[in-house]
Amino acid sequence: MALFDLPLDQLRAYRSASKEPADFDRFWSDTLAEARRHDLDARFERVDTGLTAVETYDVTFSGFGGHRVKGWFVLPADTDRPLPVLVEFIGYGGGRGLAHTHLLWAAAGFAHFVMDTRGQGSGWAAGHTEDPVGSGPAYPGFLTRGITDPEDFYYRRVFTDAVRAVEAARSHPLADAARTAATGISQGGGITLAVGGLVPDLVALAPDVPFLCDFPRAATVTDENPYREIGNYLATHRDRRERVFDTLSYFDGVHFAARGTAPALFSTALEDEICPPSTVFAAFNAYPVEDKQMEVYDFNGHEGGGPFQQVRQLRWLPQRLA
Repeated sequence: MALFDLPLDQLRAYRSASKEPADFDRFWSDTLAEARRHDLDARFERVDTGLTAVETYDVTFSGFGGHRVKGWFVLPADTDRPLPVLVEFIGYGGGRGLAHTHLLWAAAGFAHFVMDTRGQGSGWAAGHTEDPVGSGPAYPGFLTRGITDPEDFYYRRVFTDAVRAVEAARSHPLADAARTAATGISQGGGITLAVGGLVPDLVALAPDVPFLCDFPRAATVTDENPYREIGNYLATHRDRRERVFDTLSYFDGVHFAARGTAPALFSTALEDEICPPSTVFAAFNAYPVEDKQMEVYDFNGHEGGGPFQQVRQLRWLPQRLA
């Protein structure tokens, strides 16, 4: 499709109108403190994938509420020293998938941890983690589950799982905890930004076409799901607009980005109607670290840079994790 969002020069200066809650930091500090009352109990079980160049572990750890969350941990075969760690988060609707599909980062010499996303994993890649927490009425999808109260919102659980995933990855004896980075595409990119704002000692972030950013603009500038789930919900619950956007403000990638401390490599695509480029630039422009870069793909949609962005990351990440 043709370009639909702001011109690139305006994107580079765009700032979100999302209002940060006064108790944002306390909310997340309390949330994580509550989660850490449960033993992390990270368990790594070696699995036979039929591959000889990597070693793969089926991981289970305690996330939000002590709920057990799954993951994969993949290493180059015969590793005998701690390696830099890359924690990856998955896009909307997908799960961790099959173990043999995660080879790139182990082949590049990383310890690669892939977090399953609770309650998802039936859209395009299989998941294995349930979400045992219910919610009030929601529009089909995940974005409006518990959307009238930050305490109940679905992504409170997911972001907490993600912080605990970093802790689980670092707990393995072949992980160099001091050299930990995070990455993800779309929803995974949004989770990456949240982790970057909640875990202060990461050494790099690589969010691609991130979702969950600049909710006030995203909900009104695109008709595409998942952001359209918000509008569809409010079309029925006409009296809940203020409550909904108050909840979303606790989960906006713009506010997590403002707390980032690690070098970051972002990407966006100017024809992306699912995660509009203005919402991605909103997070990027709020990111306070001097060592940050934005890759722009002019004629792509939500697929973004795809393998071209992987090439970019394969050159950029090792420099930060050396």
